Amino acid sequence: MPMSMYAASVPVFQHVLGNLSHILDKAEANALARKFEPSVLLSARLAPDMLPFTRQVLIACDAAKNGIARISGVEAPKFEDNESTFGELRARIRKTLDYLEKVPAAAVDGKEETEFTFPVGKATRTMKGQAYLTTWVLANFFFHVTTAYAILRHNGVDLGKSDYLVGAAKS
Repeated sequence: MPMSMYAASVPVFQHVLGNLSHILDKAEANALARKFEPSVLLSARLAPDMLPFTRQVLIACDAAKNGIARISGVEAPKFEDNESTFGELRARIRKTLDYLEKVPAAAVDGKEETEFTFPVGKATRTMKGQAYLTTWVLANFFFHVTTAYAILRHNGVDLGKSDYLVGAAKS
């Protein structure tokens, strides 16, 4: 039986965003244990021309909520993008999860062949639903979650593969 669009997206976003929240907990605790201000990690980058950690988290949340909003037609909440603490980033993840919980499977499923046009920088792109979900939304989401993880790991946060894949559920 083929996997539904909903099953391939919303539960995946929920699981990984939960893990991302767990990773934020570990990062903040690690900074405090190492006796430096946790906010230092929020502006960390892997390269000078790359977006900082905070933006990686915000974009991951936006990829999930905006991708599902576009596919489902269920309006996504607008966020101010002004988070500046670990607590505020966890709240952003929570608000994204709260939105995802309200999107019914019936609003997502069956959209495999529907064409979606979306902004890409100053241009637009059009893709059919399944390709949009699997090659754009999910890819973008995982890129930013992975980059957030890598920024923290690069800065000495004690994270492992299980934190990324299993999160707090491993405890």
